[in-house]
Amino acid sequence: MTDDLDALLARTESDLASAADLRGLDAVRVAALGKSGALTTLLKGLGAVPADQRKERGAALNALKQRLEAAIESRRAVLEEAALDARLAAERVDVTLPARPAPSGAIHPISRTIEELTAIFGAMGFRVVEGPDIEGDWYNFAALNIPDHHPARQDQDTFYLPGTIEGRRTVLRTQTSPLQIRTMISQEPPIRVIAPGRTYRSDHDATHSPMFHQVEGLVIDRFITLGHLKGCLTDFLRAFFGIGDLPVRFRSSYFPFTEPSMEVDIGWNRKTGELGGGGDWLEILGSGMVHPRVLANCGLDAREWQGFAFGMGIERITMLKHGMADLRPFFEGDVRWLKHYGSNPLAPATLHEGM
Repeated sequence: MTDDLDALLARTESDLASAADLRGLDAVRVAALGKSGALTTLLKGLGAVPADQRKERGAALNALKQRLEAAIESRRAVLEEAALDARLAAERVDVTLPARPAPSGAIHPISRTIEELTAIFGAMGFRVVEGPDIEGDWYNFAALNIPDHHPARQDQDTFYLPGTIEGRRTVLRTQTSPLQIRTMISQEPPIRVIAPGRTYRSDHDATHSPMFHQVEGLVIDRFITLGHLKGCLTDFLRAFFGIGDLPVRFRSSYFPFTEPSMEVDIGWNRKTGELGGGGDWLEILGSGMVHPRVLANCGLDAREWQGFAFGMGIERITMLKHGMADLRPFFEGDVRWLKHYGSNPLAPATLHEGM
């Protein structure tokens, strides 16, 4: 009655002993316990066994199934342990060997400058705002009191795009000033923000790029004066360049979005390029008190709220700080240049306290 079961058990145990890996083990399992396996076939034929023998036959089949499953799992544990040992042996690492030198990365000078100016202005209470590179004509020009005939609005200077935003032509923003407009519209004063980011203009040479970076600053509050503007920018420039007595000069200029407007110069030596020395002056950024029309365009009453704004090229101040003569390597991806001018990614941004 059980001779065939004993034979199946013996055959399966022999096949398991011969299985050299988990794939071979699975083949033995399927042959014995699969849908078309030997034990499954015997279970299907249980109905043909005489009724008086069926109970005993069924119990024997169930016992055989348990023994087969136990034998398969036992063999699986042995094969898995052998496979793990083989993998460990193959992947063994000699920890006594010296570590292979790996090239270290560096922070791009532009990224480092943004970190530094964010740290300096952050200490003054400014927060960073960001916005879209594609802007509407109103945010980029009209709201900033830039007239239709202004040269900056011509196709040879500005990248215009198909489509519209709020019914106006779309452009690749020529400055980050649109974020000043968006901030004044969406936020109640007082406001103190900087807006670093990419900008675009149709220009390309050793000192200009069609894509470059700017940072704009905006302060809106009651009783803001030119004195606040001069103190803020003087402290920033001395902290950024690390020169505590850096000469800073403010001279009258014109920008459509500020009144009065001022160019900001720093002292330098024209012959040696040394900042802070010599009797020469170098223009560094533009600034001024926010024009009443710009405030009105953003829904602010100029009789109650006043403010100042400023903007500078991030590439420009980076080149001055590090003595770079050409703008183009900033965007060429030369690893040698980055290794020379890049910064340690683990070093914190420079913040010169007490400048």
